[in-house]
Amino acid sequence: MLKRYSALLFILLILWGCNPNNTKQPDADVYKVVKVKDGDTLGLLTSDNQQLTVRLAEIDCPEKSQAFGQAAKKFTSDLCFGKDVKLIGNVHDRYGRTVAQVILTDGTNVNYALVKNGYAWQYKAYSKSTELAALEQQARENKLGLWQDANPTPPWDFRREKKQSKPDSLQTPKPKKHYHKRKPKLEYAA
Repeated sequence: MLKRYSALLFILLILWGCNPNNTKQPDADVYKVVKVKDGDTLGLLTSDNQQLTVRLAEIDCPEKSQAFGQAAKKFTSDLCFGKDVKLIGNVHDRYGRTVAQVILTDGTNVNYALVKNGYAWQYKAYSKSTELAALEQQARENKLGLWQDANPTPPWDFRREKKQSKPDSLQTPKPKKHYHKRKPKLEYAA
């Protein structure tokens, strides 16, 4: 009787091991967060070990050199570094980055969490979300994160001001050097 159960158990284990549904394959739609470049830009690793840069959609965090820029980066890092995420959206910006909402496996929307906790603005030029607008308003009223400042500067204004304050030598492209070309020798017919 024991031999019969042992044989049956052995056959079941072999069949279970051969079942393709029992082998865990990496999910092509799941990415690992391997870098936090700033509050709203992540470096992800695909299931086939390709790197992908993702810009968080519909929000804009303070620049790293701006007030609360480092705090936004730390918040993003604490929230998702080393974790698996899924993306909603697959458009690309002019820098080749994927622009998407980033969702943790527990369902947390990283983009919305940044706004809710006062580390990002809703980027109204690219977002019409009433939910994001409400989250930003709540963060403002509760003086969370960057809303502790009396008059925080939106990052799009900060970037524009920084660009305008560059010295002229950095704003205008340098003229191309013109090299003197050798004039061909003219041959005279005799």
